[in-house]
Amino acid sequence: MSPLPRRVVRLSLSRLAPVLAVATLLLAGCKDAPPPPEPVRAVKLLTVEVGQYASELEFAAEVRPRIESRLGFRVPGKITRRLVEVGQSIRVGQVLAEIDPRDYQLAADAMRAQVAAAATNRDLAAADYKRYKELKEQNFISGAELEKRDTGYKAAQAQYEQAQAQLASQGNQALYAKLVADVAGVVTAVEAEPGQVVAAGTPVVRVAQNGPRDAVFSVPEDRVGTVKVGSPVDVRLWSVGTKMTGTVREVAASADPVTRTFQVKVALDTKTPPPLGTTVNVVPQSMGHVGSPVIKLPTSALKQDANGGTSVWVLDKATMTVKSTPVTLTTADGNEAVIGSGLQPGMQVVSAGVHVLTPGQKVTVYQPRPTGAMANGTPTVVPNAPPAQPAQAASSTAAR
Repeated sequence: MSPLPRRVVRLSLSRLAPVLAVATLLLAGCKDAPPPPEPVRAVKLLTVEVGQYASELEFAAEVRPRIESRLGFRVPGKITRRLVEVGQSIRVGQVLAEIDPRDYQLAADAMRAQVAAAATNRDLAAADYKRYKELKEQNFISGAELEKRDTGYKAAQAQYEQAQAQLASQGNQALYAKLVADVAGVVTAVEAEPGQVVAAGTPVVRVAQNGPRDAVFSVPEDRVGTVKVGSPVDVRLWSVGTKMTGTVREVAASADPVTRTFQVKVALDTKTPPPLGTTVNVVPQSMGHVGSPVIKLPTSALKQDANGGTSVWVLDKATMTVKSTPVTLTTADGNEAVIGSGLQPGMQVVSAGVHVLTPGQKVTVYQPRPTGAMANGTPTVVPNAPPAQPAQAASSTAAR
């Protein structure tokens, strides 16, 4: 087969060139376009400063009696009557409740009969001993026989005394069928009702003794170390605002198994304590930090890291970029967070929009637009313009 003429080959290549050029352009268009540059965001900044702690640690407390007793019968039985109600004041010697006393009365009657029998045996032994003593004086009997009668008399006397003691004990059992108040106070709870069979010692009523009152509240375990026995406490009645003072009397040695808090009891220094159950607000002076120097930030400046920590965006003035800086939170002062470590005075941190920033991102300082502008001598309003908000330094303080 003879080769194609050179002219035909040149003609074919000249027609194929445009096709190749179009294909090249199409292939170039199929490549991924480069990503757009990251936008430069405007951020609000605040300068870190050392301020003062402004809040006080205030706890809600309840007024409770210094001594509260759970009274119960000293003998078992079935409750027949309850003579007091919750909130009722009681006096010493007042009967609070009764159980069925018939069994104890019958037992006391039986012991009286035993005492009478023992007394008869004793009298008989005494008369027998007297008669044998006279016979011994006349030498009609031996000394051993007299000693035998003397021993019998002493045994009868001991049995009589034993019966008397048992009668006295049984008489007390009958008296214990009445629950009598041994202190003056107020009934705070009823724990058993008529018709119920109770064992000896089962609580029937709870009585708050008259006398000193305590304000009882709970503190978290990270604060219990600052509460010392004997430290002063400011107390304020929640209902009327009356103020009084108190002293820490007792701090629990172990935490509550449910709330994991420690109970604190404050002795109220007043001659007229508030009623039981009154709500009061207490401010332990040993836990106060008002005026202490601290660094605070608004919560809008905080962000949570992937590892569960807390950090803020700090501005690098030289490059106008932001970097993430971990911080440690200690507590809160109102609506602001107290920073324990991670920041120094003079740093500038982003106070809003922290969730849209990335490390090393370029930023600009947010400048609020004016609410009105002058055009031809007539003020014009810029729509949807945010109000001017100058950056504020963190100057308040937080309670530890």
